[in-house]
Amino acid sequence: MDGEKVHYFRGMGVLALCALLVLTGIWRFGARTVTVSSRVGDRELPIYCVQTEKSQVALSFDAAWGNEDTEKILEILEKYNVKVTFFMTGGWVEAYPEDVKKIYAAGHDLGNHSQNHKNMSQLSRTECQEELMSVHKKVKELTGYEMFLFRPPYGDYDNEVITTAQSCGYYPIQWDVDSLDWKNYGASELISAVLDNPHLGNGSIILCHNGAKYTAEALEELLTGLQGKGYELVPISELIYRDRYHMDNEGRQISAAIRTVPEHLAAQVRKNMIQV
Repeated sequence: MDGEKVHYFRGMGVLALCALLVLTGIWRFGARTVTVSSRVGDRELPIYCVQTEKSQVALSFDAAWGNEDTEKILEILEKYNVKVTFFMTGGWVEAYPEDVKKIYAAGHDLGNHSQNHKNMSQLSRTECQEELMSVHKKVKELTGYEMFLFRPPYGDYDNEVITTAQSCGYYPIQWDVDSLDWKNYGASELISAVLDNPHLGNGSIILCHNGAKYTAEALEELLTGLQGKGYELVPISELIYRDRYHMDNEGRQISAAIRTVPEHLAAQVRKNMIQV
């Protein structure tokens, strides 16, 4: 091969390498410019679960009625060094302000469950905002904490509920694993409903209630059962992505922050470089 051809092919190799770098840059830059999106088709969705390779799940407690077992729940969580998320109504906050402070002091998430536990989809946008911001202000006055997680009462929502919550600075949160503790079947049934749930997996959000009859009784075995399956329990605030994400049609939150060059493009560039 004469010098001119060698020079030519070396130049092509450099171009191929540059192409690989450019592709990498474009793909990753593209990922950084992806905006937050909760819309799938014509629906706005809350976060039901999170796509993650980490063996993490989030346990959550809705606090809308009753308070007999809150102290016991907190003691068990402390024993196992587990942090969770409490979604509280304004009425519950008003009735048990000292427990709100205890929950916060213990390092758990404080979440918004609306002021009056109404079906939010039946309210106007202004009424939804009032339901959210009323309890928001109460919790801030008590603890100084700015809540940013919201669970619609009864799991009831429509597009306007989701966009209204977002406009108030909230991430709407649902669940993909229901403990069914609210049905008061029993402690063993509650544990089985979670540990044997077909949806349980990395990124799951588990629904419990602090005021259900058997929740405190079942909690210790529930925690050890989840840990025995290899899961780390984290609060929802640590599980979800705060930005650069989109949703799939099951309400699974998917990060757009880390992407690589599509393999078929990278393979083609590598092939060209080898040929040179």
